[in-house]
Amino acid sequence: MTFLDSFLIRAALAGVGVALAAAPLGCFVVWRRMAYFGDATAHASILGIALALSFETSLFAGVLVMALLMGTVVSTLSGRGYAVDTLLGVLAHSSLAFGLVAVSFLSGIRLDLMAYLFGDILAVNQQDLLIIWGGAALVIALLWWRWSALLTSTLNRDLAHAAGINPQREQLILTLALSVVVAVAIKVVGVLLIAALLIIPAASARPFASTPERMTLIAALIGVFSAVGGLQLAFEFDTPTGPTIVCLAAVLFLLSNIKRLFDQASD
Repeated sequence: MTFLDSFLIRAALAGVGVALAAAPLGCFVVWRRMAYFGDATAHASILGIALALSFETSLFAGVLVMALLMGTVVSTLSGRGYAVDTLLGVLAHSSLAFGLVAVSFLSGIRLDLMAYLFGDILAVNQQDLLIIWGGAALVIALLWWRWSALLTSTLNRDLAHAAGINPQREQLILTLALSVVVAVAIKVVGVLLIAALLIIPAASARPFASTPERMTLIAALIGVFSAVGGLQLAFEFDTPTGPTIVCLAAVLFLLSNIKRLFDQASD
């Protein structure tokens, strides 16, 4: 028996890999107030799954293509007179609806829709682990490479232009990173919970962080703790694993904000 033969070990490694990619990216989602953007990208992945199954291609590729398409459409139309929140609302719910309808037309294919909606981390295999950690490495490398430019364009677009940085290009890089995270996280927490794993650890880290770099590090630690701790709690209490991970992250968010309230009261 090898190290990766245990389904619990594979599940823990999958959760850690997704958390390490999602938490730092989630900081940019929080800073840019892109929470709904992440949700819309995740919803589009159901349509990607249906198309991948229809054309008998890789599910990862199908999800990644649809997530990239969603991000590109939003980035393009948001600068042409469309209100971003309205645009995201239309695209998020319509893509989810079209995806669910497309899935219903699939015949001769056994599909566990609940696993894609809420995740099935316990079913992760070694090939899934390779995809998850490869995607996480790509996202971390992108953020490391473009950190200064991404941070500058996030703080002030005019300052970014003055420094020779194209904010639109940095937005597309974030869209690419977000699409990769959605594609690798769908097996762990599912479509409906991906946005939570992006946002909650980053929001929980904010009260403890004095610099952007520290916030990303703390967010990653909170994400890893939520993934491993949620997996353990789900195993102990026989609860759904993906939702349990998000519930633990939500509890940590509540505790971090209680600390902030106490700090504010003492001041």
